Amino acid sequence: MNSEIDTAPPPPPVQDTPPPTSLQARGATRPGDRIFLGLSRGSGVLLLLIMAAIAAFLTYRASLVLTENKGNFLTTFEWDANAIPPDFGIAVLAFGTVVSSVIAMVLAVPIAVGIALFLTHYAPRRLSGPIGYVIDLLAAVPSIVYGLWGVLFLVPHLNGLFSWLDEYLGWTGIFEWQGGAPRTLLTVGILLAIMILPIITNVTREVFRQAPQMHQEAALALGATRWEVIRMSVLPFGRSGIISASMLGLGRALGETMAVATVLSPSFAINASLLDPGGGTFAQNIASKFSEASVQGRDALIASGLVLFVITLLVNGLARAIIERRKEYSGANA
Repeated sequence: MNSEIDTAPPPPPVQDTPPPTSLQARGATRPGDRIFLGLSRGSGVLLLLIMAAIAAFLTYRASLVLTENKGNFLTTFEWDANAIPPDFGIAVLAFGTVVSSVIAMVLAVPIAVGIALFLTHYAPRRLSGPIGYVIDLLAAVPSIVYGLWGVLFLVPHLNGLFSWLDEYLGWTGIFEWQGGAPRTLLTVGILLAIMILPIITNVTREVFRQAPQMHQEAALALGATRWEVIRMSVLPFGRSGIISASMLGLGRALGETMAVATVLSPSFAINASLLDPGGGTFAQNIASKFSEASVQGRDALIASGLVLFVITLLVNGLARAIIERRKEYSGANA
Protein backbone atom coordinates (compact mmCIF):
# COMPACT_ATOMS: atom_id res chain seq x y z
CA MET A 1 0.00 0.00 0.00
CA ASN A 2 2.73 2.43 0.99
CA SER A 3 4.81 1.54 -2.09
CA GLU A 4 1.87 2.34 -4.39
CA ILE A 5 1.40 5.69 -2.76
CA ASP A 6 5.11 6.49 -3.00
CA THR A 7 5.31 5.58 -6.69
CA ALA A 8 2.22 7.63 -7.68
CA PRO A 9 3.07 10.47 -10.11
CA PRO A 10 3.06 13.92 -8.55
CA PRO A 11 0.17 16.23 -9.47
CA PRO A 12 0.84 18.71 -12.26
CA PRO A 13 1.97 22.13 -11.06
CA VAL A 14 -0.73 24.76 -10.81
CA GLN A 15 -0.01 27.67 -13.10
CA ASP A 16 -0.97 31.10 -11.89
CA THR A 17 -3.23 32.73 -14.46
CA PRO A 18 -3.25 36.49 -14.58
CA PRO A 19 -6.53 38.09 -13.54
CA PRO A 20 -8.69 39.11 -16.49
CA THR A 21 -8.68 42.72 -17.41
CA SER A 22 -11.84 44.75 -17.25
CA LEU A 23 -12.15 44.53 -21.01
CA GLN A 24 -11.91 40.72 -20.91
CA ALA A 25 -14.31 40.54 -17.97
CA ARG A 26 -16.88 42.36 -20.05
CA GLY A 27 -16.42 39.88 -22.88
CA ALA A 28 -14.91 42.44 -25.23
CA THR A 29 -11.90 40.38 -26.31
CA ARG A 30 -12.57 40.31 -30.03
CA PRO A 31 -12.17 43.36 -32.29
CA GLY A 32 -15.90 43.56 -32.97
CA ASP A 33 -16.67 43.54 -29.26
CA ARG A 34 -14.13 46.27 -28.60
CA ILE A 35 -15.59 48.40 -31.39
CA PHE A 36 -19.11 47.92 -30.08
CA LEU A 37 -18.00 48.74 -26.53
CA GLY A 38 -16.32 51.92 -27.74
CA LEU A 39 -19.39 52.97 -29.72
CA SER A 40 -21.63 52.33 -26.72
CA ARG A 41 -19.46 54.39 -24.41
CA GLY A 42 -19.16 57.11 -27.01
CA SER A 43 -22.93 57.25 -27.42
CA GLY A 44 -23.41 57.60 -23.68
CA VAL A 45 -20.82 60.37 -23.43
CA LEU A 46 -22.31 62.12 -26.48
CA LEU A 47 -25.76 62.06 -24.89
CA LEU A 48 -24.42 63.65 -21.71
CA LEU A 49 -22.62 66.32 -23.76
CA ILE A 50 -25.79 67.14 -25.69
CA MET A 51 -27.81 67.50 -22.48
CA ALA A 52 -25.08 69.67 -20.97
CA ALA A 53 -25.04 71.84 -24.11
CA ILE A 54 -28.82 72.26 -23.96
CA ALA A 55 -28.67 73.20 -20.28
CA ALA A 56 -25.84 75.68 -20.91
CA PHE A 57 -27.69 77.32 -23.81
CA LEU A 58 -30.95 77.63 -21.86
CA THR A 59 -29.12 79.00 -18.81
CA TYR A 60 -27.22 81.58 -20.84
CA ARG A 61 -30.26 82.89 -22.71
CA ALA A 62 -32.35 82.93 -19.54
CA SER A 63 -29.73 84.90 -17.64
CA LEU A 64 -29.88 87.69 -20.24
CA VAL A 65 -33.50 88.51 -19.46
CA LEU A 66 -33.74 87.53 -15.80
CA THR A 67 -31.35 90.30 -14.86
CA GLU A 68 -33.75 92.83 -16.43
CA ASN A 69 -36.98 91.28 -15.18
CA LYS A 70 -39.10 93.77 -13.22
CA GLY A 71 -41.14 91.08 -11.47
CA ASN A 72 -40.24 88.00 -9.50
CA PHE A 73 -39.62 85.13 -11.87
CA LEU A 74 -41.07 82.54 -9.49
CA THR A 75 -44.07 84.37 -7.99
CA THR A 76 -45.28 86.97 -10.52
CA PHE A 77 -48.72 86.22 -11.98
CA GLU A 78 -48.22 88.27 -15.17
CA TRP A 79 -46.47 87.64 -18.47
CA ASP A 80 -45.45 90.85 -20.20
CA ALA A 81 -42.05 89.86 -21.50
CA ASN A 82 -42.13 92.29 -24.46
CA ALA A 83 -42.36 95.35 -22.22
CA ILE A 84 -39.36 97.49 -21.33
CA PRO A 85 -38.40 96.52 -18.72
CA PRO A 86 -40.02 93.07 -18.93
CA ASP A 87 -42.41 91.92 -16.22
CA PHE A 88 -43.10 88.19 -16.16
CA GLY A 89 -43.23 85.16 -13.89
CA ILE A 90 -43.94 81.44 -14.03
CA ALA A 91 -46.30 81.03 -11.06
CA VAL A 92 -49.38 80.52 -13.22
CA LEU A 93 -47.54 78.32 -15.71
CA ALA A 94 -46.13 76.09 -12.99
CA PHE A 95 -49.56 75.74 -11.41
CA GLY A 96 -51.23 74.82 -14.70
CA THR A 97 -48.51 72.38 -15.72
CA VAL A 98 -48.54 70.55 -12.40
CA VAL A 99 -52.34 70.45 -12.02
CA SER A 100 -53.05 69.24 -15.56
CA SER A 101 -50.32 66.58 -15.31
CA VAL A 102 -51.59 65.35 -11.94
CA ILE A 103 -55.13 65.07 -13.30
CA ALA A 104 -53.83 63.11 -16.29
CA MET A 105 -51.86 60.73 -14.08
CA VAL A 106 -54.74 60.15 -11.66
CA LEU A 107 -57.02 59.24 -14.55
CA ALA A 108 -54.59 57.33 -16.78
CA VAL A 109 -52.49 55.17 -14.45
CA PRO A 110 -55.29 53.06 -12.86
CA ILE A 111 -56.98 52.55 -16.23
CA ALA A 112 -53.69 51.63 -17.91
CA VAL A 113 -52.81 49.10 -15.20
CA GLY A 114 -56.28 47.58 -15.46
CA ILE A 115 -56.03 47.27 -19.24
CA ALA A 116 -52.57 45.69 -18.96
CA LEU A 117 -53.82 43.15 -16.42
CA PHE A 118 -56.81 42.33 -18.59
CA LEU A 119 -54.66 41.78 -21.68
CA THR A 120 -52.08 39.61 -19.90
CA HIS A 121 -54.16 37.56 -17.46
CA TYR A 122 -57.85 37.67 -18.38
CA ALA A 123 -58.45 38.25 -22.08
CA PRO A 124 -58.24 35.29 -24.49
CA ARG A 125 -55.46 35.40 -27.05
CA ARG A 126 -57.80 36.12 -29.97
CA LEU A 127 -59.02 39.22 -28.12
CA SER A 128 -55.81 40.48 -26.48
CA GLY A 129 -53.97 40.63 -29.79
CA PRO A 130 -56.33 43.05 -31.60
CA ILE A 131 -56.76 45.21 -28.49
CA GLY A 132 -53.00 45.46 -28.03
CA TYR A 133 -52.62 46.37 -31.70
CA VAL A 134 -55.19 49.19 -31.37
CA ILE A 135 -53.40 50.52 -28.29
CA ASP A 136 -50.12 50.55 -30.22
CA LEU A 137 -51.79 52.58 -32.95
CA LEU A 138 -53.13 55.11 -30.42
CA ALA A 139 -49.58 55.73 -29.23
CA ALA A 140 -48.60 56.76 -32.78
CA VAL A 141 -51.35 59.35 -33.28
CA PRO A 142 -49.85 62.87 -33.66
CA SER A 143 -50.51 65.43 -30.95
CA ILE A 144 -52.30 67.85 -33.26
CA VAL A 145 -54.83 65.15 -34.13
CA TYR A 146 -55.61 64.71 -30.44
CA GLY A 147 -55.93 68.48 -30.16
CA LEU A 148 -58.39 68.74 -33.04
CA TRP A 149 -60.39 65.84 -31.63
CA GLY A 150 -60.44 67.55 -28.26
CA VAL A 151 -61.74 70.84 -29.68
CA LEU A 152 -64.32 69.37 -32.04
CA PHE A 153 -65.58 66.44 -29.96
CA LEU A 154 -64.36 66.39 -26.36
CA VAL A 155 -65.06 70.01 -25.41
CA PRO A 156 -68.69 70.09 -26.66
CA HIS A 157 -69.48 66.85 -24.83
CA LEU A 158 -68.11 67.93 -21.46
CA ASN A 159 -70.95 70.32 -20.64
CA GLY A 160 -72.95 67.53 -19.04
CA LEU A 161 -70.02 66.39 -16.92
CA PHE A 162 -69.25 69.93 -15.79
CA SER A 163 -72.91 70.50 -14.88
CA TRP A 164 -72.99 67.27 -12.86
CA LEU A 165 -69.79 68.13 -11.04
CA ASP A 166 -71.07 71.62 -10.26
CA GLU A 167 -74.40 70.28 -8.98
CA TYR A 168 -73.05 67.59 -6.67
CA LEU A 169 -69.48 68.72 -5.91
CA GLY A 170 -69.62 72.46 -6.48
CA TRP A 171 -69.76 73.05 -2.71
CA THR A 172 -66.10 72.03 -2.51
CA GLY A 173 -65.04 75.01 -4.61
CA ILE A 174 -62.83 72.78 -6.75
CA PHE A 175 -65.68 71.81 -9.09
CA GLU A 176 -67.66 75.06 -9.10
CA TRP A 177 -68.68 76.04 -12.62
CA GLN A 178 -69.67 79.54 -13.72
CA GLY A 179 -70.69 78.49 -17.21
CA GLY A 180 -68.87 79.03 -20.45
CA ALA A 181 -67.00 76.68 -22.73
CA PRO A 182 -65.31 73.85 -20.83
CA ARG A 183 -61.81 74.67 -22.07
CA THR A 184 -60.14 74.47 -18.69
CA LEU A 185 -57.37 72.59 -16.92
CA LEU A 186 -59.73 69.69 -16.21
CA THR A 187 -60.37 69.34 -19.93
CA VAL A 188 -56.64 69.44 -20.58
CA GLY A 189 -56.08 66.79 -17.91
CA ILE A 190 -58.66 64.49 -19.49
CA LEU A 191 -57.13 64.93 -22.94
CA LEU A 192 -53.62 64.32 -21.61
CA ALA A 193 -54.84 61.18 -19.83
CA ILE A 194 -56.12 59.83 -23.15
CA MET A 195 -52.82 60.69 -24.83
CA ILE A 196 -50.54 59.03 -22.26
CA LEU A 197 -52.80 56.01 -21.73
CA PRO A 198 -51.28 53.95 -24.61
CA ILE A 199 -47.71 54.59 -23.43
CA ILE A 200 -48.36 53.51 -19.85
CA THR A 201 -50.44 50.54 -20.97
CA ASN A 202 -47.84 49.17 -23.40
CA VAL A 203 -44.93 49.39 -20.97
CA THR A 204 -46.95 47.96 -18.08
CA ARG A 205 -48.24 45.11 -20.24
CA GLU A 206 -44.72 44.07 -21.21
CA VAL A 207 -43.63 44.16 -17.56
CA PHE A 208 -46.54 41.97 -16.46
CA ARG A 209 -45.65 39.45 -19.14
CA GLN A 210 -42.22 39.06 -17.53
CA ALA A 211 -43.64 38.10 -14.13
CA PRO A 212 -42.09 34.80 -12.92
CA GLN A 213 -44.30 31.98 -14.12
CA MET A 214 -43.17 29.64 -11.33
CA HIS A 215 -44.44 32.06 -8.69
CA GLN A 216 -47.85 32.21 -10.32
CA GLU A 217 -48.07 28.43 -10.72
CA ALA A 218 -47.04 27.95 -7.10
CA ALA A 219 -49.74 30.32 -5.92
CA LEU A 220 -52.35 28.52 -8.03
CA ALA A 221 -51.19 25.18 -6.64
CA LEU A 222 -51.78 26.49 -3.13
CA GLY A 223 -55.38 27.31 -4.01
CA ALA A 224 -55.09 31.03 -4.75
CA THR A 225 -57.61 32.66 -7.04
CA ARG A 226 -56.55 34.51 -10.17
CA TRP A 227 -56.84 37.88 -8.44
CA GLU A 228 -54.83 36.62 -5.47
CA VAL A 229 -52.11 35.47 -7.86
CA ILE A 230 -52.05 38.93 -9.44
CA ARG A 231 -52.04 40.68 -6.07
CA MET A 232 -49.32 38.51 -4.50
CA SER A 233 -47.09 37.76 -7.50
CA VAL A 234 -47.68 39.99 -10.53
CA LEU A 235 -48.24 43.41 -8.99
CA PRO A 236 -45.28 43.28 -6.57
CA PHE A 237 -43.01 42.15 -9.39
CA GLY A 238 -44.27 44.86 -11.75
CA ARG A 239 -44.23 47.76 -9.30
CA SER A 240 -41.00 49.19 -10.66
CA GLY A 241 -42.28 48.79 -14.20
CA ILE A 242 -45.49 50.62 -13.34
CA ILE A 243 -43.45 53.47 -11.89
CA SER A 244 -41.27 53.59 -15.00
CA ALA A 245 -44.30 53.62 -17.29
CA SER A 246 -45.98 56.30 -15.20
CA MET A 247 -42.91 58.54 -15.30
CA LEU A 248 -42.67 58.05 -19.06
CA GLY A 249 -46.29 59.15 -19.42
CA LEU A 250 -45.74 62.04 -17.01
CA GLY A 251 -42.85 63.23 -19.13
CA ARG A 252 -45.11 63.49 -22.15
CA ALA A 253 -47.86 65.16 -20.13
CA LEU A 254 -45.44 67.80 -18.82
CA GLY A 255 -44.10 68.67 -22.26
CA GLU A 256 -47.23 68.33 -24.40
CA THR A 257 -47.67 71.42 -26.56
CA MET A 258 -50.01 71.42 -29.54
CA ALA A 259 -52.89 69.46 -28.02
CA VAL A 260 -52.91 71.66 -24.91
CA ALA A 261 -52.60 74.87 -26.94
CA THR A 262 -55.55 73.79 -29.10
CA VAL A 263 -57.89 72.90 -26.24
CA LEU A 264 -57.00 75.29 -23.42
CA SER A 265 -58.32 78.83 -23.14
CA PRO A 266 -55.62 80.28 -20.89
CA SER A 267 -55.67 83.34 -18.69
CA PHE A 268 -52.91 84.40 -16.35
CA ALA A 269 -54.85 83.73 -13.19
CA ILE A 270 -55.01 80.87 -10.71
CA ASN A 271 -58.56 79.74 -9.94
CA ALA A 272 -59.45 77.33 -7.19
CA SER A 273 -62.03 75.68 -9.43
CA LEU A 274 -60.85 73.28 -12.12
CA LEU A 275 -63.96 74.06 -14.16
CA ASP A 276 -63.22 77.77 -14.70
CA PRO A 277 -60.76 79.16 -17.25
CA GLY A 278 -57.37 79.99 -15.88
CA GLY A 279 -53.83 78.86 -15.83
CA GLY A 280 -51.63 77.62 -18.60
CA THR A 281 -48.68 75.33 -19.12
CA PHE A 282 -45.05 75.96 -19.95
CA ALA A 283 -45.19 74.25 -23.33
CA GLN A 284 -48.51 75.85 -24.30
CA ASN A 285 -47.28 79.32 -23.37
CA ILE A 286 -44.11 78.88 -25.41
CA ALA A 287 -46.03 77.69 -28.46
CA SER A 288 -48.66 80.45 -28.31
CA LYS A 289 -46.35 83.42 -27.61
CA PHE A 290 -43.16 82.56 -29.47
CA SER A 291 -44.19 83.98 -32.86
CA GLU A 292 -45.11 87.41 -31.46
CA ALA A 293 -42.28 87.66 -28.92
CA SER A 294 -39.43 90.12 -29.18
CA VAL A 295 -35.81 89.14 -28.58
CA GLN A 296 -36.14 89.55 -24.82
CA GLY A 297 -39.58 87.92 -24.98
CA ARG A 298 -38.02 84.85 -26.55
CA ASP A 299 -35.37 84.83 -23.86
CA ALA A 300 -38.16 84.88 -21.27
CA LEU A 301 -39.82 81.91 -22.97
CA ILE A 302 -36.45 80.14 -22.98
CA ALA A 303 -36.21 80.82 -19.24
CA SER A 304 -39.56 79.13 -18.72
CA GLY A 305 -38.35 76.25 -20.88
CA LEU A 306 -35.33 75.93 -18.60
CA VAL A 307 -37.67 75.47 -15.63
CA LEU A 308 -39.56 72.75 -17.52
CA PHE A 309 -36.23 71.11 -18.40
CA VAL A 310 -35.22 71.04 -14.73
CA ILE A 311 -38.62 69.69 -13.65
CA THR A 312 -38.37 66.87 -16.19
CA LEU A 313 -34.87 65.95 -15.02
CA LEU A 314 -36.00 65.92 -11.38
CA VAL A 315 -38.99 63.72 -12.16
CA ASN A 316 -36.89 61.23 -14.13
CA GLY A 317 -34.20 61.23 -11.46
CA LEU A 318 -36.75 60.54 -8.75
CA ALA A 319 -38.25 57.70 -10.75
CA ARG A 320 -34.80 56.23 -11.32
CA ALA A 321 -34.02 56.41 -7.63
CA ILE A 322 -37.26 54.62 -6.76
CA ILE A 323 -36.58 51.88 -9.30
CA GLU A 324 -33.03 51.34 -8.10
CA ARG A 325 -34.32 50.53 -4.63
CA ARG A 326 -36.25 47.56 -5.97
CA LYS A 327 -34.80 44.49 -7.69
CA GLU A 328 -37.87 42.56 -8.80
CA TYR A 329 -36.52 42.23 -12.32
CA SER A 330 -33.84 39.87 -11.05
CA GLY A 331 -36.43 37.09 -10.92
CA ALA A 332 -37.82 37.60 -14.37
CA ASN A 333 -36.43 34.31 -15.64
CA ALA A 334 -37.35 32.26 -12.58
